[in-house]
Amino acid sequence: MRKNIILSIFTLVLSHTAFSQVADSVQRHVVLQGAANFRDLGGYKTKDGHEVKWGKVYRSADISKLTDADLQVLQNKHITADIDFRGHQESASAPDKMNPNTDYILCPAGSDSLNNSMMKGLMAHRNNGDSLITSFYSNTKYLKDRYKPFFDKLINLPDEQSLLFHCTAGKDRTGIGAALFLYSLGVPYNTIVEDYTATNYYRKDENVKAIAGMTKMMNIDPNAAKAMMAAKKEYLDAAFAAINQQYGSVDNFLKTQIGLTSQQIKTLKAKYLQ
Repeated sequence: MRKNIILSIFTLVLSHTAFSQVADSVQRHVVLQGAANFRDLGGYKTKDGHEVKWGKVYRSADISKLTDADLQVLQNKHITADIDFRGHQESASAPDKMNPNTDYILCPAGSDSLNNSMMKGLMAHRNNGDSLITSFYSNTKYLKDRYKPFFDKLINLPDEQSLLFHCTAGKDRTGIGAALFLYSLGVPYNTIVEDYTATNYYRKDENVKAIAGMTKMMNIDPNAAKAMMAAKKEYLDAAFAAINQQYGSVDNFLKTQIGLTSQQIKTLKAKYLQ
């Protein structure tokens, strides 16, 4: 009965997932044995008619369980940079599997205390997952320190190489990072939201298991657990609203906090658009 409820919940969530993401999943989704939600950020159209290059920037969930065959896939895709948004404890307990000579950059800002704060939040919001996740997305305190190294690497990445960024689920910290990257290239917000909510499709099996575990082991309400694991438009809306309120605009945030000059924006577009 409980399993049927969880599956029904995810059917509703997936009904709102961008159909374009599912349609181009053969090209976008990188199927690996040891990682979920691993996908190419290429193919998205910008407001001025350009397109994000395929095969340059990838997003993923945890990559600590990659197989030798998976590592060969990464090598074939020329992935030489690994941006990890997890905290020190997360990354130490499940170290990334990487090919030799991969440039590994840990960006732990705000993540070391995340597990404790999430656990406390789970207890306080066990019947309201939306409130907990919206609170996380509305916190601008760590955005600069978390994402500036990411953009610095994007700008300086050699043209023949590719980059991967991830966290644990590839949903929240990774989702905001992907949104900021696509925004900097001029991708429309509705497309950015589609990429974000597509996590519901690419993590559907993992999320069903996670929700079942949360409801059974932690006595979390199934609807609250579903909200915590879902990638909802209103969560990303909360992040962008908080940035706009704090810094005046996302463009001003990228300029004053990430340090992107007009020339660097041009560099990003030249490197990652066609």
